Amino acid sequence: MKTHRIALAGLAAAAFCPTGPALAHATLVASTPANGAVVAAPKAITLTFNEKIVPAFSQISLTMPVHKMNVPVKVTFGLDGKTASAVPQGNLPQGAYAVEYAVASSDGHRMTGTVPFTVR
Repeated sequence: MKTHRIALAGLAAAAFCPTGPALAHATLVASTPANGAVVAAPKAITLTFNEKIVPAFSQISLTMPVHKMNVPVKVTFGLDGKTASAVPQGNLPQGAYAVEYAVASSDGHRMTGTVPFTVR
């Protein structure tokens, strides 16, 4: 009878434990240029996330906030599923820039953020 109660207690505890993968969100772990960096005009901007992102539901843009101007970029996603690159379609003049991203992880959650940098 005692082993029966222990088994039932174990089953009850297991019912409250998640059995699938933990829900997580794609978090930015690195960027080139780095957040707040002052750099020569980059040929490419790279964002790296802690988990795979879904390209079909992810976007990256580059702006010059002071001028309220969008800068055309060509966006590609890495084969590892965790990186995205934006290549400016022209020279970047001196000034402040913001890389804005909205990415979706495989669990469907959408994360957004901004990485500012300055071209000297």
